[in-house]
Amino acid sequence: MSEPIRVRGSVVVPDAELVWRFSRSSGPGGQHVNTSDSKVELRYDVAASKALPEVWRTRALERLANRLVDGRVLVVQASEFRSQWRNREAAAARLAAVLSEACAPPPKARRATRPSRGTVERRLNNKRHRAELKQGRRSPRGE
Repeated sequence: MSEPIRVRGSVVVPDAELVWRFSRSSGPGGQHVNTSDSKVELRYDVAASKALPEVWRTRALERLANRLVDGRVLVVQASEFRSQWRNREAAAARLAAVLSEACAPPPKARRATRPSRGTVERRLNNKRHRAELKQGRRSPRGE
């Protein structure tokens, strides 16, 4: 790929840190499928990367721990297209999405709040109204 992969903001992964591997893909392609290496495997050594800031690197290593090979290398595969070039683009986009999500800051902690008095009253009034409607549909017990 000619352009580096953008993770978040101005942080990009240069081509020098990526390892591309190509192989024959299963799936559509007809006679052409047996001769072309259209399946793409993209490897990125997260632990040794100089492109990611230290905080992002540790965050990514923690969040991607179950996806990393040998605890350090992230592997992404793409084989959905017949063209190697389109599979390269798909793998690069997938890597960028995975890294972006892994490097994202943790969400803010939720502050516990109570429902307002008006909300509670409206809910109880609706319940009361619904109960009265259903009560009115019942047949009298004695008859």
